[in-house]
Amino acid sequence: MERVNLIELAQKTIEIEKDALIDLAKSIDDRFLQAMHLLSDCKGRVIITGIGKSAIVAQKMVATFNSTGTQSIFMHAADAVHGDLGMIDDADIVICISKSGETPELKVLVPILKSYRVQIIAMTAQEQSYLATHADALLYTPVSEEADPNKLAPTTSTTVQSSMGDAVAIILLTKKGFTPAHFAKYHPGGSLGKQLYLQVSDLIQDNAKPQVGVQTEIKEVLLSMSQARMGATVVVDEHQKMLGIITDGDVRRWFQNNSVQEEAYAQKMMTENPLVVQAQSMAVEAFQLLRDNNISQLPVVEKDQYVGMIHINDLLREGFV
Repeated sequence: MERVNLIELAQKTIEIEKDALIDLAKSIDDRFLQAMHLLSDCKGRVIITGIGKSAIVAQKMVATFNSTGTQSIFMHAADAVHGDLGMIDDADIVICISKSGETPELKVLVPILKSYRVQIIAMTAQEQSYLATHADALLYTPVSEEADPNKLAPTTSTTVQSSMGDAVAIILLTKKGFTPAHFAKYHPGGSLGKQLYLQVSDLIQDNAKPQVGVQTEIKEVLLSMSQARMGATVVVDEHQKMLGIITDGDVRRWFQNNSVQEEAYAQKMMTENPLVVQAQSMAVEAFQLLRDNNISQLPVVEKDQYVGMIHINDLLREGFV
């Protein structure tokens, strides 16, 4: 096919799915709210089941639910009658996903679920289907056409199902009062999780701690800065109280403004009362300070005691952007 035809086909696919999502949004009504009430009142877990591509959507929904505070389990509809029904408790709710609502495996499964006295929520494009009419609530996912040229491959239907699953997850997390702190609990390895639990003290444990005394000569000052590879060193007194900082810029400015014959030592070159960050501050606060002030490093203190230095690269390595 010519390049222009391929582009048009891709655009048409997206347009069809976009229109289907608009129709889905318009279809949200009291039936949706009824399903949300059932899910909100659920004392057990949400079991999500389906066949084929709907089963893949179900697995995605399970992942989203679990990561946003709603305990959920995937159950393949074909495996359910071969032992997997053992995962269901009478406090659970089962969401059955089927575009047609007439999937043979689900038509076998639904009466069994009813005998278990669990509530069933149907997600289907057919309001009068077996699944819709035998469920306790309906998540209506209308689809006028699939996006593929043959109108057969599940494309639009799975897009709509997935979007409905996201809408359900958002309602549930909102009703549960799910916060970014909760999200961090379930995603400790993600960048958002790190922003919410990682402290400055966690990042400086392996860092060098460059420091000099007030009378340290320029050669030793430069050596301290070079060995630590922080682009700066901190001036402290005998009690580790921070007195000032010397950065690469401070050194350059000193030599620009003073004669080379003048004696250079730390106290003359340092910047007093520099910007600092507390060791127990959140790492994201340090990142904000560095970014807002266009600097690369910050001395870290506990009260007024110098305990280390954090560099912008420490935060970039942790995914802070």
